[in-house]
Amino acid sequence: MSQNTEDRFDLIVIGAGPGGYVCALRAAQLGMRVACIDKRGAPGGTCLNVGCIPSKALLHASEVFDETSHADEMGIEIGKVRIDLAKMMAYKQRGIDGNTQGVTFLMKKNGVDEIIGDARLTRPGEVEVALPEGGTRTLGAEHIVLATGSEVTPLPGVEIDEDRIVSSTGALDFDTVPKHLVIVGAGIIGLELGSVWRRLGAEVTVVEFLDRITPGVDAEIAKNFQRVLKKQGISFMLGKKVIGVKALKASAKITLAPASGDGEEEMLSADRVLIAIGRRPHTDGLGLEALGVARDDRGRIETDGRFKTSVTGIYAIGDVITGPMLAHKAEDEGVALAEMLAGQPAHVNYDVIPGVIYTAPEVAWVGRNEEELKADGVDYRIGKFPFTANGRAKVNNTTDGFVKILADAATDRVLGVHILGAHAGDMIAEAAVAMEFSASAEDIARTCHAHPTLTEAVKEAALAVEDRALHM
Repeated sequence: MSQNTEDRFDLIVIGAGPGGYVCALRAAQLGMRVACIDKRGAPGGTCLNVGCIPSKALLHASEVFDETSHADEMGIEIGKVRIDLAKMMAYKQRGIDGNTQGVTFLMKKNGVDEIIGDARLTRPGEVEVALPEGGTRTLGAEHIVLATGSEVTPLPGVEIDEDRIVSSTGALDFDTVPKHLVIVGAGIIGLELGSVWRRLGAEVTVVEFLDRITPGVDAEIAKNFQRVLKKQGISFMLGKKVIGVKALKASAKITLAPASGDGEEEMLSADRVLIAIGRRPHTDGLGLEALGVARDDRGRIETDGRFKTSVTGIYAIGDVITGPMLAHKAEDEGVALAEMLAGQPAHVNYDVIPGVIYTAPEVAWVGRNEEELKADGVDYRIGKFPFTANGRAKVNNTTDGFVKILADAATDRVLGVHILGAHAGDMIAEAAVAMEFSASAEDIARTCHAHPTLTEAVKEAALAVEDRALHM
């Protein structure tokens, strides 16, 4: 069908989260006429609006509160520290607004048409947008990118009302500090938000189906991480299955049973319950079934090595396809796809995508963990160095945790790096760069690291691979 010139584009991106808007920006930089459609009134997707950015604001604010409350240990006497939760939430919102406005600015700067509305594929090369003011607009493009992100995975039989029973969205917006917060799920989201509300005064209980926290994280790191969180006052109930959650007028009741199926049920009472059992691809309402866009048994859009779906001209990136649901993974895919469409060579190295848990201390990793290496029969060496032996960590009172490097026993190539400690999320970048260039543990060990810094622990761990750490 014919279209107005203004409605015809080289590329249409559906979704303005980290993957979508970055794909749109890079494509525009490469000379394409680009439209980016999102039904949310502000760009940035879940990450910027109700995920990564607001959670980091609250993590930072709660850490400042905790540090200030113990400032007398450093000779700083300021009296009793109080929380003004309304002001804290306003601080969080300023961070969100500043970032969304920044994305809008970048869209305009690069000539991307930012369109607000609910998009649906009507045929290959055509998108219908339901506009918030009413009516529809039909857009056309040779290439269409699906970057609609993910949504909260529901717990069967449990209704999230964002009051007593909340998702991560609700847990970012409490108007009072819960007396008792029960978190269902010991993954990244649950532990980050649990640590926020624990520091602000809540009793926090984490319920997990598995017999460990943070599945996928190196088991040794996870075990020590749990120990640190327990020391901070977070309680854990592992190997427990949630049978039901019922919201009452002033509380919620949680019914549990052993995950094994053997044993009696037990009850928990809390004034708030956070359901944090993971996320799933958000693909409903896009018209994928009618067009024959293939999805796997987990609802993820199937793609080839170049992000192509089963329908010509339609591509997918980010949380809607296989791989970790991480903003930076989606961004890398968005850039790679835009460059591929422009005829340039591009790739994403899925073996070197870092993960971070932004608690205090942080957990960060890149590459493979011990369990994976053992399962594949890889012969490896381990180098570890504790922050208790790091001079900067000692004077900063941040001695919890350690650095762990896994290197190939024959070649010394770094296979994985795992860090539990303050600023682990920043330190992991060094490991990612090293692994991107196939560095050995010896390469890291021979690289001069500034003193006194926490990053010296990375160098010492690299030295420890050959049993020659200097400061332990």
